[in-house]
Amino acid sequence: MMPGVRTGSPVAPGDAVVNAFTVDFEDWYHGLEIPCESWTGYDERIVASGRRLLELLNDGGVRGTFFVLGWVAEQYPHLVREIVGAGHEVGTHGYSHSFIYRQTPAQFRAELARSIRLLEDLTGLPVLGHRAPFFSITRQSLWALEVMAELGIRYDSSIFPVLNYRYGIADAPRWPHEVEAGPRTLLEFPISTSRLLGRNVPIAGGAYFRIYPYALTRWLLRSTNAEGNPVVFYVHPWELDPAHPRIPLPRRVALTHYINLHVTEPRLRRLLKDFRFAPMKETLGVG
Repeated sequence: MMPGVRTGSPVAPGDAVVNAFTVDFEDWYHGLEIPCESWTGYDERIVASGRRLLELLNDGGVRGTFFVLGWVAEQYPHLVREIVGAGHEVGTHGYSHSFIYRQTPAQFRAELARSIRLLEDLTGLPVLGHRAPFFSITRQSLWALEVMAELGIRYDSSIFPVLNYRYGIADAPRWPHEVEAGPRTLLEFPISTSRLLGRNVPIAGGAYFRIYPYALTRWLLRSTNAEGNPVVFYVHPWELDPAHPRIPLPRRVALTHYINLHVTEPRLRRLLKDFRFAPMKETLGVG
């Protein structure tokens, strides 16, 4: 277990479990390890894909949390207002989609403060939640939790209890818990996993949602809820846009980015019918 962690109790068996529906609100090229200063010239498709996702959630009667990239908020302020107008929560996804463990604390603080300021000015609401680009809160960047707490963040959803070439803390707690962040505390809602054959298996969305058969995803989520634990599910707008541009990428990046994009929308419609979802602040009880 990580130092400074206080784990909480899961929901009592038999109680209604409400899962957190979350969106990493970024365009298709933002998560491809292309530096922010090189983004000019790429085909921008987030307006159409973002509105498609809002429509789908409206059809399903679901509200969620949109972790909005600061750069996107700066370029498309009307989209942020549309998200809030549709009843969704807005959290921060940083500003430049950079790995936190490749930033200095000063760089991270400046980018996070910039993103929070942008979002709060646009929405008139406090930004309570944060998700790191690439889930890049690892053992090398736990210092970022203290910076978040200092800037008013109440909860984080960045730690992935797996081991991946880009992210993960394999032995991190798997359920929502309090984390000591210097003199303050914040809540951590880890990216959801199941235990299979003695290992943590990702079940939370993204490429895993497109790779696994839907029946497997549904079984894993139902099993988690049956144990009294909520799931955090995440998706990106570009996953609803299978026609977005294809560019040369390292094989493992291309595989997870482009695989089975055509199944996202029909599977998502089924998911919204099969499970209960709410914004993350409501799932966590953060006001």
